[in-house]
Amino acid sequence: MSRDIGIDLGTANVLIHLKGRGIVLNEPSVVAVDKQSQEVIAIGQEAYEMIGRAPSSIEVVRPLKGGVIDDFDITEAMLTLFLQKINSKNWFLKPNILICCPSNVSEIERISLVEAAERAGGGQIFIEEEPKVAGIGSGIDAMDPSANMVIDIGGGTSDIAILSSGQVIVSESIRIAGDEFDAAIIQYFKDKYQLLIGERSAELIKMQLATAKPLPKEEMVTHYLKGRDLVTGLPKSINVNSNHIYEALEDQLTIIGRSAKKLLEDVEPEVAADIMEKGIILTGGGALIPNMDSFLTEFLNVSVLKADHPMSCVAMGTGLLLDMIQSGKLQRSNLSTGEKINRYFRILKRRLIG
Repeated sequence: MSRDIGIDLGTANVLIHLKGRGIVLNEPSVVAVDKQSQEVIAIGQEAYEMIGRAPSSIEVVRPLKGGVIDDFDITEAMLTLFLQKINSKNWFLKPNILICCPSNVSEIERISLVEAAERAGGGQIFIEEEPKVAGIGSGIDAMDPSANMVIDIGGGTSDIAILSSGQVIVSESIRIAGDEFDAAIIQYFKDKYQLLIGERSAELIKMQLATAKPLPKEEMVTHYLKGRDLVTGLPKSINVNSNHIYEALEDQLTIIGRSAKKLLEDVEPEVAADIMEKGIILTGGGALIPNMDSFLTEFLNVSVLKADHPMSCVAMGTGLLLDMIQSGKLQRSNLSTGEKINRYFRILKRRLIG
């Protein structure tokens, strides 16, 4: 019997759910490659530790950007090695794989995801929209005919969707999420304090100090931030607090709030009433930012509830959804005719010219 595998192929992290065992892998979506031989040196946490520290002969890359594949070959290698790590190989049967994608991906991007999963050793490949899977993983009844709204703030995209009867009614995907938060923090300290910090430092300070609302002085957390002084070129350390990080992120948070508000403004009255009654589910790594739920509640004038395990919702949802698809309770999302034609020619091109 083939194994059923759900993959949350995120820009920041890859989570893999194995039927009967739950989440068996949670590693950064990072690969270290030898520049000369193009051989993969390290993946996941091991490669993540090399960011900003690798020698010139090694390139540390994130093969996914904005929730989709940016480097196909490295993504395929990363997926293959992760699947080997969880020992998913079966001499006779390939595993069925359900993989997630942002709401508004193109046909080419969907095909790339399917191809990468197939070439990494998958058998039947299913592809589903990330906010739908996140909602199911958070506890929403997939077959509920009333409307449910999910805001999933990941590493590469923030996906906002309204679900009903196992389908997405309307959705929006914006490339404002964890990676953009990090970039905004780097730019903030560069502009305001002439301090240059790295990608890892920005992510760490975000995890330690970020808040979605300004805090009173007695609640603020402080931390020393180290980097390079852009004026002298020498190492420099400054004391920063939670409100500094809020100032850095304020514009990005407002964009997410406005996107969710626009979606709500365009729905039917009955759908709006359902959402008002049930509230909005908040998932993804961005849900872990303190006060994110209360910020969105005030912005949207609708109760926003953080999921119990926001980082794991998508991975848990893949397992539940794969069971429902294979039992016939839920219709699978097939590639369109145009996608199938494009896929055929892409495979033919790859076989002919590599």
